Amino acid sequence: MLEIENVCAAYGEAAVLDHVSMRVGEGEIVALLGRNGMGKTSLVRSVMGLGSPRVTSGSIRLDGSDLVGLRPNQIAGRRIGYVPQGRRLFASLTVLEHLHMLDRGRPGAWTIRRVFTAFPRLEERKSHRGSQLSGGERQMLAIGRALMTGPRIILMDEPTEGLAPVMVEAVETILSALRSEGMGVLLVEQNLYSALSVADRVCLFETGRVVWEGTPAQLTAQQDLLQRYLGIH
Repeated sequence: MLEIENVCAAYGEAAVLDHVSMRVGEGEIVALLGRNGMGKTSLVRSVMGLGSPRVTSGSIRLDGSDLVGLRPNQIAGRRIGYVPQGRRLFASLTVLEHLHMLDRGRPGAWTIRRVFTAFPRLEERKSHRGSQLSGGERQMLAIGRALMTGPRIILMDEPTEGLAPVMVEAVETILSALRSEGMGVLLVEQNLYSALSVADRVCLFETGRVVWEGTPAQLTAQQDLLQRYLGIH
């Protein structure tokens, strides 16, 4: 499905991605783990064609079709969903207005009812504006909004950030359901144990490079990797 091959990217003259190669298959959750500042968000932004950082070499393909050089709206039109770090909601729009904007009946898209079923708190707050929501509520809305675009693959940058433990479990349940429906997920996550509970494969990121790849079980069996790349003792 999504194939990233030898991708380099830079902010101006400062290189941030160094020949990154990885793939996400249909119905597969791949977790991208690493310390802050290692380039994980830069990789997700490069896939989405957001212009910063700028991809300088390599290819990013979806089902064999190269995405490099396409505008973000064209990439989203290929049915790639995106949950950005920081949520990026409209402060003046209500929860319902955020969702109505994307309620177009696309194939495979979530409905407003399904979003409210997954996140009951959003239904309770449906008339509240983005600026009136808590951090956790904004994250729920960002996830629901992305799923209403009908993606075949979704990129999630810190989706459990700011969520209470019960909502972290809800996100994990949703991720597992998406996988069972055949959706691919590239998951950038600081919550190690949440990521490991849902991921099929893990890629460790260090200074803009994939330095290790394997299963969650293989990673937890190698404590030296957890300490070296994630700072976990």
